Amino acid sequence: MGLFDYEFQLEKIKAHQPPLQKLNAIIDWEMFREPIEKALHKEPKSNAGAKGYDKVLMFKILILQRYYNLSDAQTEFQIKDRLSFMDFLGLRMGDKVPDEKTIWLFKDELSKVDLAQTLFDTFTQKMMDNGIIAKEGSIVDASFVTIPKQRNTREENKQIKAGEIPKGFEGNPHKKAQKDCDARWTKKNNQREYGYKDHINSDQKTKLITKYTVTPASTHDSQVLEDLIDESDRILYADSAYKSEEIETYLKEKNIKGKIIKRKYRNTPLKAANHKANYKHSKTRVRVEHIFGTLTSQMYNALHLKAIGLTRISSLVGLMNLTYNLVRYEQLVRLQKVKVI
Repeated sequence: MGLFDYEFQLEKIKAHQPPLQKLNAIIDWEMFREPIEKALHKEPKSNAGAKGYDKVLMFKILILQRYYNLSDAQTEFQIKDRLSFMDFLGLRMGDKVPDEKTIWLFKDELSKVDLAQTLFDTFTQKMMDNGIIAKEGSIVDASFVTIPKQRNTREENKQIKAGEIPKGFEGNPHKKAQKDCDARWTKKNNQREYGYKDHINSDQKTKLITKYTVTPASTHDSQVLEDLIDESDRILYADSAYKSEEIETYLKEKNIKGKIIKRKYRNTPLKAANHKANYKHSKTRVRVEHIFGTLTSQMYNALHLKAIGLTRISSLVGLMNLTYNLVRYEQLVRLQKVKVI
């Protein structure tokens, strides 16, 4: 290989505008360094041994992983195999790449201290401080986060549903480590789903996610509304799942104008005025579906995860939502709808 062959090849790759390189062009990754190092700081026992990988580098690996929805093994391989991935991470040919166990360990450390939530809030707050998220209107909704189905006996499923850990799991730590006792089954539109839910509050204008929370799939959307909104929300759009007297009372107490889709009941058809209001509100509310569409298509079926337990799933969903916001922010800048901050 000639002296400049690597650089020439990299320039040809960049000409195709890979999505990760677009992020590098506008994202100041150093904004995440302080919260990461503060949360994961450990006093070294001695000066001996190899120096650990840079924490921002490891964080960018997780962003890459969530964008392409890769396993730890595939993440390691693809970084080694693809020049565009190495360039995104600031690595060159011959540089040492974290192996799959190192990537898994870093993810696990993040989940134990709920660092994904902190990093998500860091970026969201910066968007608010710079006026990109103005909170002129908010849209709430939820989507299933599916995981591989568990093969349990009926008795074990009955105990898990009751919030108990089956005795067979307790006596076998290796088996317990492979079992998810937090995920739940539910049914929607005659379709059975297994896993969790990603509940989000999104900004009406920019389609950026401002808040999120993760629950088992069986949790009704309306049960977590209070976790998604606060006094900064002025107008709230939502589908009919959030329609109830309790929610209307809560919104009035918070001085939030509710534009929730009204539902019809048996023998009580909607009035023409309600149909008209539903049509008007739906044109705005549907924007939240574009977010879940991006997670499913552009981000390689990001709503299907391979992990066990609410703690780890919540961390991965937080990283997924943050990755979406980074990608969406880049789109807004590219379309000249917001300025680079």
